[in-house]
Amino acid sequence: MQLNPYLLFDGNCEAAFKFYEQCLGGKIEMMQTHAGTPAETQTPPEWRNKILHVSMKVAGTLLMGSDAPPEHYQKPQGFSVSINLKDPAEAERIFHALAENGIVRMPLQETFWAARFGMLVDRFGIPWMINCEKA
Repeated sequence: MQLNPYLLFDGNCEAAFKFYEQCLGGKIEMMQTHAGTPAETQTPPEWRNKILHVSMKVAGTLLMGSDAPPEHYQKPQGFSVSINLKDPAEAERIFHALAENGIVRMPLQETFWAARFGMLVDRFGIPWMINCEKA
């Protein structure tokens, strides 16, 4: 079994995943809009270039997502995407990149369990936790 986060966006999925690809060092493997698929005929014209499905490999895991039509979109709540790292410098880099134009909920800092831990909501509304193990 493998568990993978599937993130829903309000129309900015493509921009989010291009940002995550750069920030997290991932590789987008597939990005499909509604246009050119059987879903196109059931999709409003202004929504046809929105993302139907995207998948990105990041360090051996899969991050997936899509744009949710406005009538079905709900602001993310009740979860965080957690990134676990061993290198404090990499934790700092990723935290600050994701936090740019977002909201820091807990600054990245040393805790009793981690060399670095912090929480934020990125510019796309996705909540993240960055955790760097103590040596």
